[in-house]
Amino acid sequence: MIQSETLELLEWSRLCQHLSTFAATKLGAIASRHLQIPGSQSESEQLLAQTKQVYELESRLTTSLSFDGIQDIGDSLERAELQGILAGDELLAIATTLAGTRNLRRVIDNHEDLTILIELVAELRTYPEIEQEIHRCIDERGQVTDRASQKLTEIRAELRKVRSQINQKLHNIIHVKSNAVQEQIITQRGDRFVIPVKASHKDVIPGIVHDTSTSGVTLYIEPNSVVPMGNLFRQLTRREEVESEVIRRKLTEEVAVVKPDLERLLAIVTTLDLATAKSRYSLWLKANPPRFINRENNENITLRQLRHPLLVWQNQHEQGHDVIPVDMLVQPEIRVVTITGPNTGGKTVTLKTLALAALMAKVGLFVTAREPVELPWFDLILADIGDEQSLQQSLSTFSGHIRRISRILNALEAENGESRSLNRQDGEVAENQEKVFSQSPVPNPQSLILLDEVGAGTDPVEGSALAISLLHYLADNALLTMASTHFGELKALKYQDERFENASVEFDEATLSPTYRLLWGIPGRSNALAIARRLGLKAEVVEAAKQEMGGANDEVNEVIAGLEAQRKRQETKAAEAQKLLQQAEKLYKEVSDKATNLEEREKSLKASQEVAVQQAIHQAKAEIAQVIRRLQQGTPTAQDAQQATTQLNQISEKFIQKQQTKTKPAGFMPKVGDRIRIPKLGQTAEVLTTPDEDGELNVRFGIMKMTVKLADIESLDGKKPEPVEKTRGRKDNETKGQNQSVTQPVDTPMIRTSKNTVDLRGKRVADSEIIVDKAISEANGAIWIIHGHGTGKLRQGIHEYLRQHPRVNKFEAAAQTDGGSGVTIVYIY
Repeated sequence: MIQSETLELLEWSRLCQHLSTFAATKLGAIASRHLQIPGSQSESEQLLAQTKQVYELESRLTTSLSFDGIQDIGDSLERAELQGILAGDELLAIATTLAGTRNLRRVIDNHEDLTILIELVAELRTYPEIEQEIHRCIDERGQVTDRASQKLTEIRAELRKVRSQINQKLHNIIHVKSNAVQEQIITQRGDRFVIPVKASHKDVIPGIVHDTSTSGVTLYIEPNSVVPMGNLFRQLTRREEVESEVIRRKLTEEVAVVKPDLERLLAIVTTLDLATAKSRYSLWLKANPPRFINRENNENITLRQLRHPLLVWQNQHEQGHDVIPVDMLVQPEIRVVTITGPNTGGKTVTLKTLALAALMAKVGLFVTAREPVELPWFDLILADIGDEQSLQQSLSTFSGHIRRISRILNALEAENGESRSLNRQDGEVAENQEKVFSQSPVPNPQSLILLDEVGAGTDPVEGSALAISLLHYLADNALLTMASTHFGELKALKYQDERFENASVEFDEATLSPTYRLLWGIPGRSNALAIARRLGLKAEVVEAAKQEMGGANDEVNEVIAGLEAQRKRQETKAAEAQKLLQQAEKLYKEVSDKATNLEEREKSLKASQEVAVQQAIHQAKAEIAQVIRRLQQGTPTAQDAQQATTQLNQISEKFIQKQQTKTKPAGFMPKVGDRIRIPKLGQTAEVLTTPDEDGELNVRFGIMKMTVKLADIESLDGKKPEPVEKTRGRKDNETKGQNQSVTQPVDTPMIRTSKNTVDLRGKRVADSEIIVDKAISEANGAIWIIHGHGTGKLRQGIHEYLRQHPRVNKFEAAAQTDGGSGVTIVYIY
């Protein structure tokens, strides 16, 4: 009884009505409006899991989860079980429901990680054979189709034939007796075909009058010549109805056989639609999933920025006021919270908001608070909010409160397994309060109790004493109690019992209006006198009231005012710190973005530079190849060689850019006759002179000579040369040897090995060119190419390629003992 009263006081039915607007099916809407509150925490966690997984599923889908085609077929299933015959549209609804459910299951089965939903739809049986049979026999209008049976096909063919004959006969009569006809049309009265005849000419067309117009000037007559055909048409129509009924009966019997499975299907679809409605409603509320905590594990109740869901709806749909959120952070040892403050300050709304949050979590809804949302699972949620006055029952406000509180305590006893009875008369309550509220505590209480204006409506002294005793009892017998009050004595309970906590609703004295903010740890102070003064009450009256109250109350109010001022200063500083933190985070993000942009720009520039360098090297190689080909076209002279060397030096100045290269080990100094590598040209060369004072030396590859800088060469094993200053002392002593070496270069003996031999036999020219180019790029001396004799095309193609390659000095056929014309020796620069 008291639980249903509590739901009514909290306007739970309004929230359920709001939830039903998010349901996709009629069954889901009905289930939403009559939402059942689970009796165990495991059931609530199961419902929350369903809501979470639907929320996740719809976030993945491009469109919302579709319940198209699913209808409420419960009544049809009941009638089928009772051997009734379902109409065509009822059968069609069953078929579309089966199809819609199958599509729903198919969508869920595509997400294997949503195990709760997959388990939910795993038991679905959608009977595609029944669906197909219904669609074969029933069309989109709910009518039995011709293809349903051969007999029906024949009957309808005969019907169409008779109808055509009747129409033809009546058209002939209309044409012949046109003067007697009111309108040249054929119509029906019942199942008889008639024509409108002028009443004054009824004898012209003898027949049966089936109807008369309102004015009486028109008679609807079935001519005698058409009556036999009309009778035949009527007989065929009845036969058609009988055959259609036979078909529908057969389909109904098929449905009746699987009624239990279809009822299970409806239950699963309703559960899924209800979870979907909860998910969509939670998304609309911008709510977050709760986590049930265990207070015995020292976990706090955490509800930050908690909003009243009904006020959110009112704000969005009814142009209500903005919703002011409240923070509720309750320590695990706290059992009772007393909320004080002025009237209309939001105390009652705070109580209702907490209760609705607990109920929403129990039924699998998200809670309208900021993450994390952590609260206990309450066995009972009971409230005494508002007045319960009755003139007929002679109940005062106080009496109404006491009767409801008595029912709350009785419900607590029943829940906790006690047999105590707290039925008392109004006049006995104050007298017997010590006896009533001093029972031994019950272990592990899990109830939420909400009391509005506890102890009000009677003598303040007795009411305050009663409220204190009641709150002590509830501290022993309920998990959490929140009570609003105006009694100053209740503010001191926090300092006498660690299970009590104070909270207050903030009031702005400057505007004489509440801010609806909930302040924790500070009791509310009386603002009655201040409000009275600001509203124009005579000053002497206010002062007299202060004198009547005495100075002690002023001191308490001053202390509370000081605490409130201190809290405001702390909140201001916290807001400033938060603002600075946000600015720092914004600045950090800007700096990080700029650094990222610079890094990306640097990478882009480096990449473009590398591309430019590669293009320059490619162009330089092409020009070097042109110089080499020009020399190869005839017998080169010394002047030609010198001109080629000059052009190579020009190409070097034009294309070789100073680049940052990896530091390679030093210690190498080129000597006359050494083989060195020029990385920027991709060439190997022979040293003709040692470096001079400017760090330059002469080299030769093939018949060409050129001058390069010491910094632009390296040894064949990758060593960079020593600085030129270290070799100046030795330079003069080696000059003579260098000059002699110019004309007498040291030749490297040619030895054929498996590493410098390339076998191209059996390959195509295009493939062979790739292999040869790789061999030339890796070679430090001559290479041997085996191409065989064959038709000579492979040898000819290879020779053409070698003539154009920039690193090929010359090539010739091998000696007869080494393969003769089937092998070509290539000399590399």
